[in-house]
Amino acid sequence: MHVTEVAADLAAEQQVLDDLLSGVDDAAWAMPTASPRWSVADQVAHLTYFDGTAALAITDPDRFRTVVDDLLGASGGDESVDDFVLGPARRMAPAEVLAAWRANRRTLAEAAATLEDDTRVIWYGPSMGSKSFLTARLMEVWAHGQDVVDALGLERAASDRLRHVAQLGVITRGWSYVNRRMEVPEGDVRVELAAPSGAEWVWGPDDAADRVAGTAEDFCLVVTQRRHVDDTGLVVEGDVARDWLLRAQAFAGPATDGPEAGGH
Repeated sequence: MHVTEVAADLAAEQQVLDDLLSGVDDAAWAMPTASPRWSVADQVAHLTYFDGTAALAITDPDRFRTVVDDLLGASGGDESVDDFVLGPARRMAPAEVLAAWRANRRTLAEAAATLEDDTRVIWYGPSMGSKSFLTARLMEVWAHGQDVVDALGLERAASDRLRHVAQLGVITRGWSYVNRRMEVPEGDVRVELAAPSGAEWVWGPDDAADRVAGTAEDFCLVVTQRRHVDDTGLVVEGDVARDWLLRAQAFAGPATDGPEAGGH
């Protein structure tokens, strides 16, 4: 897949959330979400901020480094990271928050159009390949979009764009342990997922003793920590596979735990 195809899928996933948000009233934007102390508006503000810095990382790496330093300075001072990242949007009306997100999405799309398949992009951790970089943005908008969908009781149809999220979930198995300063358990895990289109997506050797099978949507909900594995229809065979799905974290940042069983 070429980087332009990933960029197109990212734009499509962003538009799905935009369409949902465009149909709710102002009161919905104040509804609490699963993220502690975050409203629906905060979820969109988070996407707005990091879509903006993602564009900057592509177009002006030196300025991006300054932005990172500013964020680290806020986290080490009197201002919390949430205040720094979400503060400006918390002083806006919902329509203004949505407009700001749209503006940063356009800026990111314009920046992404300059990427080649072999481009490296600076980020908060290690640099990333261009396709992985945009895939991570897609994962973010899908996962935070799930928080919005859950908070407002909305429906969102699954699409085959979930393959990007599922791929991240599979390749970050080791990261989910390293990020916790734990040894990665030995052994392969076979992952067999039913795509929304009816296709089958498969990772891992066919003879692996540990296996995960189910819908792509359920798997993506688990690896983005939006659902506990026991609250999905995933069939998990083997201790190694289950241990992974209890710790799975497809996103960067400090190690976090997903919801407890029975949360949904």
